[in-house]
Amino acid sequence: MRTWNAVALSFSCALACTGTAHAQRGGGLEWSTAGGDAQRSSWVRNDAKISVDRMQKGGFGVAWKIKLSGEPTTASVLDRYIGYRGFRSYAFAGTASGELIAIDSDLGRVEWTKKIGSGPKGTAACSGGMTSNIARNVSPMFPAAPAGRMGGGFGRGGPAKSDVGQANEGAVTIAPALANANAAAARGGRGAAAFPGMPGARGASGATGAPMPPRRMGETLVALSSDGSLHDMYVSNGEEPTPPIPFVPANSNARDLALVNNVAYVATSQGCGGAANGVWAVDMNSKQVNHWSPASGDIAGSGFAFGPDSKVYASTTSGDLVALDPAKMQPAGVYRASGQKFSSSPIVLDYKTKPLVAAATEDGHIHLVDGVGLTGSAFSGAASGPLATWSDPNGTNWIVAPSKNNIAAWKVTGDTPSLQSGWTSPEIASPMPPIIVDGVIFTVSNSPSAVLHALDGATGKELWNSGKTMTAAVRIGSLSSGNDQIYIGTSDGMIYAFGFPIEH
Repeated sequence: MRTWNAVALSFSCALACTGTAHAQRGGGLEWSTAGGDAQRSSWVRNDAKISVDRMQKGGFGVAWKIKLSGEPTTASVLDRYIGYRGFRSYAFAGTASGELIAIDSDLGRVEWTKKIGSGPKGTAACSGGMTSNIARNVSPMFPAAPAGRMGGGFGRGGPAKSDVGQANEGAVTIAPALANANAAAARGGRGAAAFPGMPGARGASGATGAPMPPRRMGETLVALSSDGSLHDMYVSNGEEPTPPIPFVPANSNARDLALVNNVAYVATSQGCGGAANGVWAVDMNSKQVNHWSPASGDIAGSGFAFGPDSKVYASTTSGDLVALDPAKMQPAGVYRASGQKFSSSPIVLDYKTKPLVAAATEDGHIHLVDGVGLTGSAFSGAASGPLATWSDPNGTNWIVAPSKNNIAAWKVTGDTPSLQSGWTSPEIASPMPPIIVDGVIFTVSNSPSAVLHALDGATGKELWNSGKTMTAAVRIGSLSSGNDQIYIGTSDGMIYAFGFPIEH
């Protein structure tokens, strides 16, 4: 096991360690949803072990691999969880057959499994079964900047903190987190559910002490079964404290499940299961379901992204990028791509104090759109797949994406945002959507036997690849990261964790 800096932690510290310490800005440390965070940046800002320098020194490889009943969905990651089993770092994944699995990511050991729904009952176009990722609650606010830019290093390598607050108020980290939770409650969020029993905690109704589920932030995860029901489960054992919530039609092609301010969101496409294409939302408290469908076309890419005010951005194959009110899922504005069809879901950048939305169209152009005014421009980019974004130590924003048989990167510059060509990687056959971990770009060459590649985020130079380690392709999941490891599942039912050796 890893060495921890504290022998005994109070209830207050337990809250901080499970994700509330960064409630004023999103954490950005754990892969809690598709794309890692609410902005779908695919960026892990700090990592205690993975870096460009460390990758060049060797030692990176398979940490563990586990055979599942079917091909895994994208893994969700939880670090530093404190439960009745003790300290745990978890990786969660599902399969099309509806099996959920929780893995101790330090030891590569299965902690629990659970079956929800049934297996695939679809066609080639609509595979059926469980199609979306497992998700945990994320903040819509922009995650904290990397260490070195704002002095906010919160990686696993940093020292533990357990400062003492005022009497009966818990650790000092509780006050700002509680204020943020109550602000969310005023918008219909979880409020007191995040901090049961804490003085001044408001429920979703805004009234102090309003009854809410007795669960702390970070304690539960959600998954969507093939019958369209949303399951809310304890991370420690998979048990469900409340009945599943009817959410979308059965056998939908549902993607990019997210949980923001106690509202679950998912996108459906291709008309599978008779589900209308679009974005769906269900309030976890009231069970109220709202839905938006594009006037024409389908959802582009796999889903949607959130601005820091919880506004939902979705792009369509008819060329619209729509901003949706998160409560009622009604359009609040639209940007049109001048006759081009969007081919990727949006991502949201924290650019010069305001949200900047980016999405690619079928001609390879990348559109940069003001998230407030929904005005923007298209730039030549040759992007052929989903976008990801990160910011380097100098504060420069980058966008990275598959581009034919390589990975390409562009800088975002100027007071009026524009794209500047950055680099193109060596040839990578059929590259999958990349992720960024502390300046290292990871992608998978999705040939019949998948290969994981690591690139220098500043130059595109290859730092490492997995060679013949994996023996099958990737079909339904994608890369994710957390706990100093990279996760990917292959079509033969294997889930792999790549990382540096740790002390057991």
